[in-house]
Amino acid sequence: MSGTLYLCATPIGNLEDMTFRAVRILKEADLIAAEDTRNSIKLLNHFEIKTPMTSYHEYNKIEKGRKLVERLLSGENIALITDAGTPGISDPGEELVRMCHESNVTVTAVPGAAACITALTISGLPTRRFAFEAFLPTDKKERQSILDGLKEETRTIILYEAPHRLLKTLQLLYNVLGNRKVSVCRELTKKHETVFQTTLEEAEAYYEVNEPKGECVLVIEGKSFQQIKEEETARWAELTIEEHMQHYLAQDMNKKDAMKQVAKDRGVSKRDIYQALL
Repeated sequence: MSGTLYLCATPIGNLEDMTFRAVRILKEADLIAAEDTRNSIKLLNHFEIKTPMTSYHEYNKIEKGRKLVERLLSGENIALITDAGTPGISDPGEELVRMCHESNVTVTAVPGAAACITALTISGLPTRRFAFEAFLPTDKKERQSILDGLKEETRTIILYEAPHRLLKTLQLLYNVLGNRKVSVCRELTKKHETVFQTTLEEAEAYYEVNEPKGECVLVIEGKSFQQIKEEETARWAELTIEEHMQHYLAQDMNKKDAMKQVAKDRGVSKRDIYQALL
C-alpha cells in the first residue's frame, strides 16, 4: 500500500489560522516537504512539530518530486507545505500532485488559508465569478499576452504582486484595462492588514508618492457587460447603416431579420433603420 500526500495549508500571516488538523497531520507524517525549510522551521518550532523536513521548491521540483513519489510508493506519508497558504496555488506543489496522480498515489488536502480567497472575500468586489492569475509573467511578451486576455475578462480578477513591482504593475494594468475599480490588499491577516478600495488610476498616483510595503493581492473588477455593449455599439457606429445591413445579408439573413439585428446592434428602433434606408 502506498502512502498519502497531504497538501497542508499554513497561515499567510496570523499563526492562529493554523488548523488543529494541519498540526496533527504534520506531527504524524513521516516527512514534511517544504518550499523553504528556513522559513518553515519557525512554524514547526512554534507548534512543537519534530517531523523530519526536506526542501521541495521550484528549482528541484522534478528531481526531488521523483524521490518523494518513491517514498510515497514505499508506504510513507508526506505532508507538503508552502511558505504561506495553500500548496499547489502559485507554487511547485502542482507538479508533485501531477506526479502522484500518474503513479496512483493518493493525494488529499488539509484546507486552510489562501491569500487569493482571503483578499477576494474582503475586497468589496463581486465574488461569484473570478479569474486567478497569480503573478504576471516576467517575460515581456508573455506578460502582454496575459494582459490582453484580461482586457476582455468579465470576472473579478485576482493578481499577486511584490511591493517593489507594484507601481509598474498598476501602470500596466491601467494602460491595458482602463480605469477599473481595484482593491489593493496588503499584509493579509497580519497586524497592519489594509484593504485600499480605489481605482487603478488613483492607486497608481498614490503609490508614486507612497512606497508600497508588504506582499500585495490586487482584486480588480471585471469588464462590465454594459461596457461590452457600449464598445460593440461604438464599433457598429463606424459602419454606415447600408454596410451594417450588408454584413447580415451576406450571411443569408433575410432583410426583415437583418434590419431587426442592425437596430439591436445600434441601440435604436427598427423604424429608425427603416427610415434611414429609405
